[in-house]
Amino acid sequence: MSMLVVVTENVPPRLRGRLAIWMLEIRAGVYVANLSRRIREMIWEQVNALAEDGNVAMAWATNTESGYDFQTYGKNRRIPIDEDGLRWVLFKPEENKKNE
Repeated sequence: MSMLVVVTENVPPRLRGRLAIWMLEIRAGVYVANLSRRIREMIWEQVNALAEDGNVAMAWATNTESGYDFQTYGKNRRIPIDEDGLRWVLFKPEENKKNE
């Protein structure tokens, strides 16, 4: 078992309800729990099936150099990248919108 944190933005209520079955919602859209890898993977399947146009970040404690790992779902300016065995986040600049 390891500590798991899930942060959601603009996801449907049914996904928030599913997360609340397994995790404690400590702030709006922020869920925490101490869960097994199997349950974490099942929760990620629910995220992929139900998040629609929202976005989700999931982070958990693990035995790596940094002590954690994470994955993301949906459009976001923060893009996860792997470099030399470490996970980093690349922050894309905001796109300029042309007026037509």
